[in-house]
Amino acid sequence: MRLDIITCCPQWFESPLRHFIFQKAIKQQYLSVCIHNLRDYTPYKHGKIDDHPYGGAAGMLLMAEPIANCIKALQKERVYDEVIYMAPDGLPLEQDLVNKCSLKQHLILLCGHYKGIDERIREHFITLEISIGDYVLSGGELPALVLADAMVRVIPGVISDASSALTDSFQDGLVAPPAYTRPYNFEGKKVPDVLCSGNHKAIQAWMQQETLARTKTRRPYLLATDDVNHAQ
Repeated sequence: MRLDIITCCPQWFESPLRHFIFQKAIKQQYLSVCIHNLRDYTPYKHGKIDDHPYGGAAGMLLMAEPIANCIKALQKERVYDEVIYMAPDGLPLEQDLVNKCSLKQHLILLCGHYKGIDERIREHFITLEISIGDYVLSGGELPALVLADAMVRVIPGVISDASSALTDSFQDGLVAPPAYTRPYNFEGKKVPDVLCSGNHKAIQAWMQQETLARTKTRRPYLLATDDVNHAQ
């Protein structure tokens, strides 16, 4: 997968891309990431990329020309599966959307800033808008990293134990069950006996029961689907 990230704050990505799962995926050639400084594409002096919104609204807005110039330059080099704008009012980022995006080969991630971007960019260039929650951050850089991390970890081969990613919360539409490791007895609290029994059928039944119970408590809306109700 190749990610081209457009940002006015490229320094946001310097440390994360050198560490964690990103570096592993890059070294193994499952991932390549190119950061594009929006100021390199502006036709205006002094790297100007923002201006006051029409209509007298407060704040500043990223201008259309620098973004359009950058996207057009990238699209001359290759065909992109999606041009994604990280927007507070975009589609909620859920595991199913992550899985679909992870199957793509070439993605552009556009990070907004200030009050966002000129609406004409959204109309003419953006093919998918994604939000990581109903709140506003100072820019789209952190959401872009969240999306990238979520996508990369489900690319086959990036995580050594592929089954680990497939059994995470939300992969099957439910919350994952409780998990335990050594020591067996921690401050008087012991691991449930069934997990130490070696009875795989009983362990699976316990996990399914705990999964449904935890989902009911923490994400009850996930149990509204026909598939989940049938599974119960």
